[in-house]
Amino acid sequence: MKRQVHSKMYAVIETGGKQYQVNVGDVVFIEKLDVKEEDSVTFDKVIAVGKDDGFKVGAPYVEGASVAAKVMKNGKAKKVTVFTYKPKKGEKRKMGHRQPYTQVKIEAINA
Repeated sequence: MKRQVHSKMYAVIETGGKQYQVNVGDVVFIEKLDVKEEDSVTFDKVIAVGKDDGFKVGAPYVEGASVAAKVMKNGKAKKVTVFTYKPKKGEKRKMGHRQPYTQVKIEAINA
């Protein structure tokens, strides 16, 4: 997924074993968090922060940096069909899977 980086502040955060590049106002679908809707959540695992005057990378995380976000909703993604089989053995299995997610809106980047 390509993303346009404008001249405003952005951050790279880590949550759910994945990394996301976020700007203020972005709506991001992340791995499910144990929070209710309309609650606020803070991501303190900030890997990098980009500003007009430069780019700061943490080792492993940027000290004192955090990203504040508001939970918009918890939900499940569309169903994915998982089909496994072993040839010549008559063994097959069909399952469905819906990955849970949390939709958050980025409100502030504190660096």
